[in-house]
Parts: sequence; structure tokens; C-alpha cells
Amino acid sequence: GTAGVGGAAIRQRKQGLLLTMGTGSTLSLVQAKLAAARSVTVLTGAGISADSGVPTFRGPDGLWRNFRAEDLATPEAFVRDPKLVWEWYNWRRELIATKRPNAAHDVVAQMERRIERFWLITQNVDGLHRDAGSRQLSEIHGNIWKVRCTTCRQVSDNREVPIPILPSCGRCAGLLRPHIVWFGEGLAEEDLQASDAALRNCDICLIIGTSGLVYPAAGFAAVAKRAGAFVVEVNLDPPQRSGVVDATLQGRAKDIVPLLFQA
Repeated sequence: GTAGVGGAAIRQRKQGLLLTMGTGSTLSLVQAKLAAARSVTVLTGAGISADSGVPTFRGPDGLWRNFRAEDLATPEAFVRDPKLVWEWYNWRRELIATKRPNAAHDVVAQMERRIERFWLITQNVDGLHRDAGSRQLSEIHGNIWKVRCTTCRQVSDNREVPIPILPSCGRCAGLLRPHIVWFGEGLAEEDLQASDAALRNCDICLIIGTSGLVYPAAGFAAVAKRAGAFVVEVNLDPPQRSGVVDATLQGRAKDIVPLLFQA
């Protein structure tokens, strides 16, 4: 059956923020399901990193020197002006370098250590899940702290802030690009396969901080649901997946996720 928010929502002030959760019975249900789960797949989006102060870099607040993110994060923009694109990514790196994982990142990392079969699928490129200790994960949109050579294709870690512009490959001297999936590019096949397998074989699919309106991530919850998973959504915005989600808890990831999993 469906255990939606229902009834009077519990609202409380916590650290100056308004926390809105479903009824206590919904929270208790999710806690019990997670405690008994042998296989959990987690999908995270911008909402979990927003609690660490990471901006979205898109939308009305995403302007940089009068450029929109959608105009810079493309293969065509990089071919046309790689210096401009790297200056933008260096600015993003400088912002993200000051951010740290929050309680939600930490709890997701704890889940990996304590649950028999666990996989994390993240749409975020900020690397905060890795900083928190997550290792069983697919970063389906890439990682801003990795670079890829446009000549020899080698992918490597790079935490330089500022990064030399234009950066070159230490192996072949080719031009490096951010290891990010840009608009117009497909996701890596290995990430799609790992994500699909995790979604089809989990007892619980926990979706944190993402509207899930952009494909292929938009279809992930449905894949898990069809395979028999109990689907839980944690998000600040009202639920978007009627008919797919079994339980919804509305509020900030850093406030709610620690309540779900008492390791």
C-alpha cells in the first residue's frame, strides 16, 4: 500500500530551519524498513549538497559573467573557447573546495558500511559523497575533481585550486577537460549498467534531494518500483512521483536522513 505524508504534518523549528516531515507513522515505517533491509540503493541530487552550501550553478542564480551554465557545459562551448569553460570550472572548484559533507552525506556513507548490499547513484559532481567516505557509487554526471584528456582519454584525479588554464595531460600533453557529462553527451555505459543492476535488486530505493524530472534519473524510481522495491523520497519540495513513491518525507536532507538510519 501507499504510505504518503497524510494527516497533519509535524512542523518544528530546528537550527533555525523549518523541518516538515510526514506523520510519525510514516517515519517509523521507513526506519523499520531500513533496519530490516539487506539491499539498499540511494539516489541523490542537488538537494543533499545544497545543505552543504553548494549552489546549483543553474537557473536564475547560476549566471557567471553573464553566461548561463547551459551555455558553458557543452562540448561545443569547449571546442569554441576552452579557456572560458575552464575559467568557469575553476570558479566552481574554488566555491566547492570550501564546502564539506553534511550529516546526510555522512549517514549515506554509514549505510554503505552497515548494509549487506548497497549502491549509491548520485547526480552531483561536487565529490562530497567521496569526501564523506562513500566508495560504492556511480557519479553518473561525473566529478569536478577529475579530468579527462581529450587526446589519450585518460581520466585522473585533480584537486588543484586554482587549476592551471589551460591544463595539459601529464602523459601525452593533450588538453584536459573536466570529467563531467555535459549537455548533449550520454552517460557512461558502465554507470548506467551499475545503476540499473542496483535499482533492480534492492529492497529499498531511497531518493534524496532530487526532483527526478531529468532523464535518465527520472526513470530510476520506476525501475526500482517495478522490481518490487519500497521507494522512499526525501525532498524539500512537494512530491513529484505520485504512484511510484511509497513514503514521502518533506524537509532538508541533513535533518531527515539522520533520523531514518540509526546505525
